[in-house]
Parts: sequence; C-alpha cells; structure tokens
Amino acid sequence: MAAAVWTGRGRRSAAVVNTVIRSRSGSSGTALKSQYDALVIGGGHNGLVAAAYLQKGGLKTAVLERRYVLGGAAVSEEIIPGFRFSRCSYLLSLLRPHIYKDLELKKHGLRVYLRDPHAFTPMLEEGVRGAPPRSLTLGSDLAMNQREISKFSHKDAKAFPAYVAHLEKLAEAIHPLLDAPPVNIPGVTTGSLRRRLAAAKTLMPIVKCGLKLGKNIPDFYEIITAPIMKILNQWFESEPLKATLATDAVIGAMTSPNNPGSGYVLLHHVMGELENEKGAWGYVEGGMGGVSQAIARAARSYGVDIFTEKDVKQVLVDSDRVAKGVVLNDGTEIHSRVVLSNATPHVTYKHLVPQAALSPEFIRATDQIDYTSPVTKLNVAVDKLPNFLASPTPDNKAGPHHQCSIHLNCESVEFLEAAYKEAMNGRPSVRPMLEMTIPSVLDPTLAPPGCHVVSLFTQFTPYHIEGREWTEQDREAFADTVFDWVEQYAPGFKNSVVGRDILVPPDLERIFGLTGGNIFHGSMSLDQLYLARPLPCLSDYRSPVKGLYLCGSGSHPGGGVMGSPGWNAALAVMADLKRR
Repeated sequence: MAAAVWTGRGRRSAAVVNTVIRSRSGSSGTALKSQYDALVIGGGHNGLVAAAYLQKGGLKTAVLERRYVLGGAAVSEEIIPGFRFSRCSYLLSLLRPHIYKDLELKKHGLRVYLRDPHAFTPMLEEGVRGAPPRSLTLGSDLAMNQREISKFSHKDAKAFPAYVAHLEKLAEAIHPLLDAPPVNIPGVTTGSLRRRLAAAKTLMPIVKCGLKLGKNIPDFYEIITAPIMKILNQWFESEPLKATLATDAVIGAMTSPNNPGSGYVLLHHVMGELENEKGAWGYVEGGMGGVSQAIARAARSYGVDIFTEKDVKQVLVDSDRVAKGVVLNDGTEIHSRVVLSNATPHVTYKHLVPQAALSPEFIRATDQIDYTSPVTKLNVAVDKLPNFLASPTPDNKAGPHHQCSIHLNCESVEFLEAAYKEAMNGRPSVRPMLEMTIPSVLDPTLAPPGCHVVSLFTQFTPYHIEGREWTEQDREAFADTVFDWVEQYAPGFKNSVVGRDILVPPDLERIFGLTGGNIFHGSMSLDQLYLARPLPCLSDYRSPVKGLYLCGSGSHPGGGVMGSPGWNAALAVMADLKRR
C-alpha cells in the first residue's frame, strides 16, 4: 500500500488508506475497433506524442492505457480529497519546442507557470547576532546570483556567470541529437553504396553537434564522462554552491557526484527550455497531467482513439516474427500493421512479447539493462506553507523561495556522498537528499484556499532493504525521517501535514510500470545512452520483432518529459511503412 492519509494536525488516522479520486481523463467515448494501422501501448506522454504524429501522417492510431488515468508518470491525481498532485513527474522543462508548437499544446490547454528564482538551499546553522541562518538562492538574475553566492565565496560569485555561459553552450550543442535517431552504424558500414549514402544522412546530427561545439569538443567530452565534482571543483570552492549544482547530476540516478558519468546527468537536466528561456523549469497548471492531457487533446483532434483501463496482456506475433496487434487481459484481440510500446524495455521484451519470438541472446542482453533507482517520492498535503528558519515568512504568505526547488540536506557534497553510500549498502539514507517543490504557490488550482501541495523528491533509497522487501512500517519510518529533516529547516512543518502519499521504488514500479522504480525507463549512464539505449543492437526504436517499436524513455534520448522518443519512433514507423 502506497499512501498514508493523515488527519488533523499531524495525527495519523487509525487506518492506512490509499484514496484516489478519479478524474475524467479516460476514454474518448469512441468504440474500440478490431483493426488499426498503429497501436500504442501506454498512454504516457511519449506514447501520446507518437500517436499524434502517426495520425497526422495518415495512420489510424489507437492508444491503450492500463490505468484509469492518462499520463504515465506525467500524471495528476487527487490522492487526498481537495489536493491535486503531480504524483510522479513534477516539473516541466525538457519538452521539445517543435513538439510544443506542432501539436499546438497551448491551444489544447497547456499552461505553464515559470519559476524565478529557481533554487533555494537553506543552511542548518546558528545565525550571527540573531540573524537567520544563511541560504543560497539562484535564479535568472545573474547579479542577484552573484550577491547570493558571495555570502559563501567572492571568488565563486565572480566565476559563476562564465560557468553558466559555458554550460549553456555545451547543452545547446546536444539539441540536434535529441530530435533524430542515433547514427545508423550498420547502414553506414555495410551494404550497397546507395544504402550507405542513405544511411549517411543519420550522421548529420553528429556533424551539427560538432559544429556547434567547435573548440569546446574536449570540454563536452570531459563533462559527459567525468564525475561532476571534477568539473565543479575546477570552477568553485564553496560547498553550498557545489552541492546545490551537484543535485542536478544525481537527481533520479543511483550515482554519486564523485562517480564518472554524473556530469552527463547534470547536462541532461539543464538542456531544456521553457517559454524561450533556456534551462528554465516550470509548473504545469493542474499538475503534470496537464501536459499529457494537452497532448491527448491534440491527438484526438487529429483522430486518434484513446482508451484507458485497457490492459495489454501480450503483443500478437505471427510465425514469421512479425507483430500483428495485441491481446488485452480480457481476451480481446486488436489487430494492427504496427505496434509501439511506451513501456520500459524490460516490460516490453520480458512480459509483452512472447519469449519464443526472441533469441536467447537478446533476452540475456535485455536482462542486463540497469534500472537501479534511488527515488522515493512523497506527495504531501499541508494546511500552511513551510516557514524556513533561513527565510522566515510567519504570516503564511509565500516568499520568492517557496516557488523554487528547495534543496534540503544539500549544504555539502559530503552529505550527498554519504546518503548514496548508505543506499548502495541496502539501507535508506538517514540524512536523505531532499528536493522540495510547492507548485500550489503559483498554481491555485491544486489545493483548497490557504492550503498547499508539497512534493518531496527524495534520495537515496534502495529497491530492497538489505535484501528484503519494503514493509508498510519501512515506508512510514522513511517518511518520518524525511519529515524530521524538513522540520529542522522549517519548524512546524510536521504539524501542518494533512495527508501524505509514500512511493518507494517498488511502488513506482507497480503503479506506473517503471521497472526498478527508475523514472528514466533505465539508468542514464554512459553505457545506456545514444547508440546503446537501450542496447547496442537496439537503438533505432525498432526491435527483433518486425513491426514492433519502442517509443518510451527507454529509447534514445532517454528520460524526462521530453517527447523526443515518441517523435523519433513515429518517424521510424512511417519511414518503414513507406518502404513496405
């Protein structure tokens, strides 16, 4: 059971319940047909993007979602009556601008609240001569950032603008790689000259990336391979600044800032844009389900049939290893020319595809994909805002810092390292890294007047606790640990809690289909990116079963509410059908 609802001022009710108020986000009212051109398994944002482009391309398409609500991990749910949560994914930045524009998502109801400032890191320390403890606030105003950083280091304040410009240049160079499949290595290296010339077109994004980088190619190579601390130590000396920046290098990843490859995770999290502002993150009105609903409305406007509570049991594969449709759990068969899976590679190839249709070698390779996750998500309903010692707001009115990503236990990289090591030893962190967001500060639709919804994205927690499964007592104990730490930064927080929803890695797997609880559909490590995502033999959205494609975050370019996997997969499908 994933949710514990509290009543009163922090007193837990006698029963632990999982109350979900269902929203009208399901089927379109259209009857399910027995034949389609394309079927998409899973109504997450990538599946909906793929469906929209396939339908625009002339293919009659249907989306089949297992749950009662659309969105996959980008979903809004009213867990506690009156409080609407972005239950899993909670911020928007990476959605590709051309998808935003092509699908006219604003027209279809997508509204985003930009945050400025972006990050707030309060300290746990004694104030000087009665002053509040120090804090670090970062936003779009570089002069303000420098003033904030100078509380800890004048040298770092001076270096910060150059660091931001450097990172933006590296992140901008990645963009050509996001909107295209990886290089077609077999096509470029084998076959006829005509085939090689056709495949050579897939080299263009790499060429564009290289041209954008220019003399910065060595810096790019370093950041995608190095521990992020190697990079940050070259620029800065103050621990609060380095730890705050390092959180983007480990968020969602079971890794340490001192591990190779953590630099790419940071780059992945800063390469987005929102409302033409590079690197900006924002809240979606109504929660992250607002993104999925806008894409679904766009898809329906083109003619896509979308169904919820349609649990796909298996992909139908004929004797020639060609996908012919799907069979639902109730036995209903639906036939199609192609099938796209928005599920993880593990779910797709270990549960949906008949094992006889795959070679033993491929199954073994699939078993090696890393889905390790460090994440426990807590969704909390409160009757007043947290009042931080480092930036007091005793009147329950929101300060600028309340709209930020609030980083707790992030004063030092040592804290992050220690938390990581505990999880790697099979234990939940006793001083977890906490990223708190309070979207209701900007979006009043999420909570009753005067109340708020709080998201706590916490690390590090293992999938198993010292080899055993999580119990309800374990969930409650970890949530209590998190609340105790929040209480130190914002006394009175625990007494403001109305209810809480606790999602440890096995819960994220069970509810959202995220294998291992991994929010990216597979670790974003160097051995599982680009040509190797999800496998070196499987990086072009196609599969060993002809007519079956991956369109989720387990394919290139990976996780986040981006839409690129769905877009790229749809292009691969349409290219293949033209050749048939």
